Amino acid sequence: MLDMLPTLLGGAWVTVELTFWSTLIGALCSFAFGIGRLSGNPVVKSVSVAYIEVFRGTSLLVQMFWIFFALPLMGVSLSPMTAGIAALSLNIGAYGAEVVRGAIQAVPKSQYEASRALNFTSWQALWYVALPQALPEMLPPFGNLAVQNLKDTALVSLITLSDLAFRAESLRNLTQKSTEIYGMTLLIYFALALVLTAVMKVLEKRIGRWKAGGGR
Repeated sequence: MLDMLPTLLGGAWVTVELTFWSTLIGALCSFAFGIGRLSGNPVVKSVSVAYIEVFRGTSLLVQMFWIFFALPLMGVSLSPMTAGIAALSLNIGAYGAEVVRGAIQAVPKSQYEASRALNFTSWQALWYVALPQALPEMLPPFGNLAVQNLKDTALVSLITLSDLAFRAESLRNLTQKSTEIYGMTLLIYFALALVLTAVMKVLEKRIGRWKAGGGR
């Protein structure tokens, strides 16, 4: 089993890369479309709603297959890594957008009234008043989404990307040691989830202290 560990760890590194980039890009999508859903511009709002509903209402696996297998028929070919990151990012971004929307809407209306009294524009009120108060409320659900995203990376093995799940299946086919290989794979995923959870906890504490200090 120790001889197989380097192979699994090599796949785990691919999983880490997928998780990092898709979570980062997904967070950007979350803010862009979450704020877009609250926009007074009907076009921006409609596009945001369509994106959120489509990617929340369809299977991540089908989205991944469509990006990897269907887009080349339209002249857009992506590598397995790029396709995997794109599908994971768009999927987590749709769920994260609802987190952003809900947190911003939870800011008391009196805060917006005070910003208007100070002649803040809508963007100034959002940037300087709403987001600083909403961000600490977003982080716990964002942490859950990040861990879910880590587990969802296993689906990229179906588009030929040699991640942890792909290498575990390859080793199982080669050795027929299902219990040992999948046991090690579970432990590696669990370890990665613990590290990711710890990182999010640290981020929550830092943001919490920043809020308590008045944003200083």
